[in-house]
Amino acid sequence: MTALLILVFVIGYLAITLEHPLKLDKTVPALLMAAIMWALLAVGYHSGWFNVIDGHEEVFTFVAGDHHAEEGFTNLLLHHLGKTAEILVFLIGAMTIVEIVDLHRGFEILKGWVRTNSKKRLLWILSILAFILSAIIDNLTATIVLITLLRKIVKDKNERWWFAGLIVVAANAGGAWSPIGDVTTTMLWIGKKVSAGALVQKLVIPSIFTMVIPTFIATLLPAFKGNIKVEEAESDVKAEKLLSSSTMLYLGLGMIVFVPIFKTITHLPPYIGMMLSLGVVWLVSEYIHPEEDFTEERKHLYSPHKALSRIEMSSILFFLGILLAVGALESLVYGVAADGTQVGTLRYLAEVLREAIPNLDVVVLLLGVFSAIIDNVPLVAASMGMFSYPLDHEIWHLVAYSAGTGGSMLIIGSAAGVAAMGMEKIDFIWYLKKITWLALVGFLAGFVVALFMI
Repeated sequence: MTALLILVFVIGYLAITLEHPLKLDKTVPALLMAAIMWALLAVGYHSGWFNVIDGHEEVFTFVAGDHHAEEGFTNLLLHHLGKTAEILVFLIGAMTIVEIVDLHRGFEILKGWVRTNSKKRLLWILSILAFILSAIIDNLTATIVLITLLRKIVKDKNERWWFAGLIVVAANAGGAWSPIGDVTTTMLWIGKKVSAGALVQKLVIPSIFTMVIPTFIATLLPAFKGNIKVEEAESDVKAEKLLSSSTMLYLGLGMIVFVPIFKTITHLPPYIGMMLSLGVVWLVSEYIHPEEDFTEERKHLYSPHKALSRIEMSSILFFLGILLAVGALESLVYGVAADGTQVGTLRYLAEVLREAIPNLDVVVLLLGVFSAIIDNVPLVAASMGMFSYPLDHEIWHLVAYSAGTGGSMLIIGSAAGVAAMGMEKIDFIWYLKKITWLALVGFLAGFVVALFMI
């Protein structure tokens, strides 16, 4: 049964990667994989074939009539659903704010700042914006904002994929050196493994290398030669701003920036702050007048309900499936650690790596590679349980860098990549062929610099 559960994950993962050849939306295997894995986990657990482990390292063994064992499994599922829901609610809130701003043509103002038709210059502008914004409003939200802007500038889908791929690399690099830039760095920060000041000091320069080197190499490729094709007639129409464009743009971005401030003040999870921000933006959008002669009949054109209808729900469901599937894998007790305690599959993998490779730097490097394949959140959680080093030890900074930037090597390796994949329908195999090697070069270069810096 244990082998069958792992096999389902492998088959589901392959189906996701082969989305284009199979002509099957990636959401389908993700949802099937999650449901089947949790079903197998439940059947196996209640049959006594294996144990499960929760996020607090408590192992549950099923014994008939033991209410504690039954509640343990139920709470385990609710725990993973809750953690996944936190990310999904945050994502839905951020995407809705972005869509409301877009309905009010707020991104036309940002588009006006990008005064170039050169593909090379545009790539540098977008990469730098992604790097800076992701450190402030997190890499996921920064990617959503910039791909929305990219749609206004680059009309050709194939050209847009190239820009979107490099935006993902830059956004993940920018998120790695900020305590609020990526969910994994936030975990390490909240878990008192790193301090905000030391994280910025040690990782900002390696992260710059991780962004700059792939961007520079990309500018030498044929895909970024020449200028962007602009359809003048369509451009002129869309360039028309509304009375509400500036207000909604600055309000939308300002409320997204407010989320980490709210979290710092209240110590509540980020999704609560995002709900507050969405509520404020929604409230203002209900009463603001986008046009001079604004009538009730035209209100539906700028309604948040319309913004909600434009959200790509398939990508939300994909995220739900993939995270719950990884949660099932993490919950399965697979082996015994060096100290004799039972551990989950991912923790066991970390222990095996630690024994096989005495050099911790190489182990953390491999952690970055694995974070491109498996969600980086449980991998970082596993590393936090595996190592017991003090605050701001060099290992924690290397973990923050590797987990934050390693996910760029595959399109489904990071939240930013999943968002880009959902918004632009980027093909997994295309990204693997075109962007993965660029992300790998940047990741390795930044890792070497990080070793010297730390």
